[in-house]
Amino acid sequence: MRRSNGDRAAVAGVPPEVAGLLRPDGSVIVPASVAGEVLRALVRDLTARVRADGGEVSPGVRRLLWALHDAAQRHDEAASPSAVTPGAACGSGSESPGSGTVEVTTAEAAERLECSASWVRQLVRRGLLTGRRVGARVWLVDVASLENYRRGRTA
Repeated sequence: MRRSNGDRAAVAGVPPEVAGLLRPDGSVIVPASVAGEVLRALVRDLTARVRADGGEVSPGVRRLLWALHDAAQRHDEAASPSAVTPGAACGSGSESPGSGTVEVTTAEAAERLECSASWVRQLVRRGLLTGRRVGARVWLVDVASLENYRRGRTA
């Protein structure tokens, strides 16, 4: 149940800090400060879902992922314009990357390198690409290290 509260819409039973993220049309505002975290969670879960059912991500979801990526990148640049944090070393998956890191799935990396996802995972294990394991089956690869590898330089 929505009630008008000035310019902000209030939702019965929802805390004010959450209600401030809801728009009257039902859409949700994602603050730039958490866009990177939201993006990583969505990519991880979408990758697992696509692998499980073989489906594809809709164009609307792709646009949302790009918008989240752009918002996170702008936030990171505004917060620390001179610092570029490299991705965490791969293997255990226990470390998370710095907030300035842009990652893609092994499937996307394989597409860019024109090879298989298993070969990309081998490159990560050997230290030729920077990446990390997220969960039991999902790997993420740092885009900067991927581009360096394509140019003949290693992670």
